Amino acid sequence: MIKWYEERIIPVHIETIWKLFEIDQLQRIMPNVIETKVIEQKEGIVGTKYQQKYKEGKRVETYIVEDLEYENTPEKKHNTIGFTLAKAFEIQASFTLIKISETETNFIYQGQNKGLNFLGKTLLKLGGQKNNQKVVTDFMDRVESEALTEASNEGKDHK
Repeated sequence: MIKWYEERIIPVHIETIWKLFEIDQLQRIMPNVIETKVIEQKEGIVGTKYQQKYKEGKRVETYIVEDLEYENTPEKKHNTIGFTLAKAFEIQASFTLIKISETETNFIYQGQNKGLNFLGKTLLKLGGQKNNQKVVTDFMDRVESEALTEASNEGKDHK
């Protein structure tokens, strides 16, 4: 099993970053997710299920993502999702935003990837912690970059 936990202060308002996690904006921060559609909507979000399509090279994987935890207050935004990928990996990821000020947000990204069978466990060992760390860092960088772009665009809208 591979686990990760990263924190980063992003100099952008919490709501601006949170918008990037909405279904219609998701591809900005997860470009390989080529489609997300709600298949079962639950009141209060937890238990809601989505079908996602993820493109890796020429291959497209389809899987079901479920919201496991959800919080949306002015001071804290949090979502934990879980899904099984290619019948080989059980993945859980949490995205947490904590408001520091009107112009700063602490972004926490954590999760785990567990091999479900021999293939999954072997691939995790081959990919290793170092490769996973690159994926996590790239995601954090993309969220920060898109949040800064969005904040810049919002600033232009207000002028």
